[in-house]
Amino acid sequence: MDNIYFIMIVALAALAIADLVVGVSNDAVNFLNSAIGSKAISFRTIMIVASLGIAFGAIFSSGMMEVARKGIFNPGEFYFNEIMFIFMAVMITDILLLDFFNTLGMPTSTTVSIVFELLGAAVAMALIKIGADGGNFIDVVNYINTTKAGEIIFGILLSVFVAFSIGALVQWISRLLLSYHFEKKAKWVGALFGGFALAAITYFILMKGIKGTAFAGESFELIGGVTIKDFLENEWIAIAGANVVIWSFLSYILMNFAKINIYKLIIGVGTFALALAFAGNDLVNFIGVPIAAWQSYEAWVASGVGATDFSMEILAAKVPTPTLLLFVAGIIMVVTLWFSSKAKSVVKTSIDLSSQEVTKERFQPNFLSRGLVRSAIAISQTTKALLPNSWQAKVEKQFEPQVISLSKNKVHELPAFDMVRAAVNLMVAGILISIATSYKLPLSTTYVTFMVAMGTSLADRAWGAESAVYRVAGVLNVIGGWFGTAIIAFIAAGSILALISFGKGAAIAILLFVAILLLARNYISHNKKSKETKAEDTLNKAESSSIQGVIEESANNISNVLKRTNKIYTNSINGLAVQNLDLLKKNKKQGAKLSNEIDDMRDHIFYFIKNLDEASVGASNFYITALGYLTDIAQSLEYIGKVSHKHVNNNHKKLKYNQIKELKQIDQKLEEILNLTQKAFDERSFEQVGAVLSKKQELFDLVSEKIQTQVARTRTEESSPKNTTLYFSLLLETKDLMTSTMNLLEQYYNEHDSSIEPATVDTQDEELSKNQEL
Repeated sequence: MDNIYFIMIVALAALAIADLVVGVSNDAVNFLNSAIGSKAISFRTIMIVASLGIAFGAIFSSGMMEVARKGIFNPGEFYFNEIMFIFMAVMITDILLLDFFNTLGMPTSTTVSIVFELLGAAVAMALIKIGADGGNFIDVVNYINTTKAGEIIFGILLSVFVAFSIGALVQWISRLLLSYHFEKKAKWVGALFGGFALAAITYFILMKGIKGTAFAGESFELIGGVTIKDFLENEWIAIAGANVVIWSFLSYILMNFAKINIYKLIIGVGTFALALAFAGNDLVNFIGVPIAAWQSYEAWVASGVGATDFSMEILAAKVPTPTLLLFVAGIIMVVTLWFSSKAKSVVKTSIDLSSQEVTKERFQPNFLSRGLVRSAIAISQTTKALLPNSWQAKVEKQFEPQVISLSKNKVHELPAFDMVRAAVNLMVAGILISIATSYKLPLSTTYVTFMVAMGTSLADRAWGAESAVYRVAGVLNVIGGWFGTAIIAFIAAGSILALISFGKGAAIAILLFVAILLLARNYISHNKKSKETKAEDTLNKAESSSIQGVIEESANNISNVLKRTNKIYTNSINGLAVQNLDLLKKNKKQGAKLSNEIDDMRDHIFYFIKNLDEASVGASNFYITALGYLTDIAQSLEYIGKVSHKHVNNNHKKLKYNQIKELKQIDQKLEEILNLTQKAFDERSFEQVGAVLSKKQELFDLVSEKIQTQVARTRTEESSPKNTTLYFSLLLETKDLMTSTMNLLEQYYNEHDSSIEPATVDTQDEELSKNQEL
């Protein structure tokens, strides 16, 4: 039986490595969001700076490991075997929970996860002990550190509101002073902003970096033996003031003489600081439990007492964490940061929600987001009515964004937000985390950094009328996920603890096997999805400023749509033929996806027209008309996919053999036409489109013939109203599909001819002139 605990230690070590990987993937958003979103410095530089921050933070995090040993429960109330079961349940739950959120691309709090997992597992074990001893439910408070747990929960809830509010206020003031034209402001203005920002970040680095080291306990003999840590906490006003003066002076020197962009410097230093804080503060969430388990195992082995009799009071004492383990953990975190694709997807969610530019909205609005936006608009209008018009004009001028030429910088290449907002994000997050650290208030770095970014977005008017309901819905989804994390972590850890407590070694083996399977499945699924996203056919927005350019650019789109049209239509017929519900369900999603992509292209029309030069405004008519035909095609396909799936899903009668045969004849003819057209667009041989157009009547006649056949069949032999409805729906929608497709081809054929005729005439005139000169 004793060997099982050594095996558990080995398993916990493996889980710690896996937890580091999934943890970094989740928390990378904390320190990468501002630098990546602003594009102030290169991605490679961002990663190097963040890696250094993580490495230093990991080494300095020894003092943060106490929460796993005694922060949530009272270790003296448990025996060694019970503690090991608690730790195993916590680690299995943690890795699965974080990986689940990473796969969704949603940032969650590793602090909240570990706290509520420890709480859930400890409560479950306490209840099992109480039940075995015949005690009362109220006795559970003796096992739990209720004061500390209450502080953590309150601190987390408070941090969400405070971070959002302070972030919005500081960003509004910063923008009011600096405007969007901050680079044109006087040097002393930028220097003063740099002084405040760098002072805040420097103090933050000192607080988070020194706190976890033995150096923090060193004392100043000249001022009464006060330790460095206490001096930093008690004299923070004087330290901050001196820092502001020194950094403001240095910023002015760097801007004037070294020609250094102070905002880029703030973003670089701030990224290092938040990465350091992440590793120093959150490393306990990943390896604190396994290290506590290892130290418990060592103490138990040395005692010679049975596992069910050895009290774990030793965990209440302060035990230093070996520096080697911290160094190894730091290396794993840095490697994960460079190679994790899930980290990039989590960062993308945060950047999209705070983007100043138009982006594809990932979240759908709901009644709560609409209500909050309406309330915010009402408050804004009331506030404006109270301010003098002259003040309003001055404020509006400061919030007037820079006009960027879209012909030189395409919309999708612009940064999500500017360097002022990125600097404020880093500065405010640093200040709030420093204050919480100095007052020993527990908080989640994920919550603080995310809510600061959302607050600055609101103040910076990134959530305008075009995007507010989507962005607010996204923030509510993320916050809801945070609360969900706490509830799921508590229940899941308690449930797994109960299974381990009753099933012992066999239960642990099964749970570890299931965990490995789920992690492997999520990894394979995520990789497959990423590869499909890269490889799949997607539509590109037009960016040319002439008709000929739009024709060339959109040829790939047309080929893409025709290819997908062929596949979706064929799958609908095949799915109906064999009653394959899975195929029809996937096919229905593909139709909806194509429709959404075309909708995105329609949303881009505004920027396309803005990008046109005066001589090529006619290209807008061509592009808009083409998009209209593509929309009609997508709607027909979406309808065909929907009614086919609905028919089989509702278990209606299968289409008759003759009906399937006729639909396959239409599909075969349609496939022939679509393949020829796709080839013409792929090869840019628009003359071939004319040959395709000559065949359109054959298909129309074929569909009309099948309609007449079904009319006759309905009057004599058809007995199923549902089959008749479905069959006519398919035939009529096929007719609409072909009409839209042929209209699109005619437009391209005609416009291509007219767009090249002048060029042909000019070329002939030039050749004739040269011949006459000779």
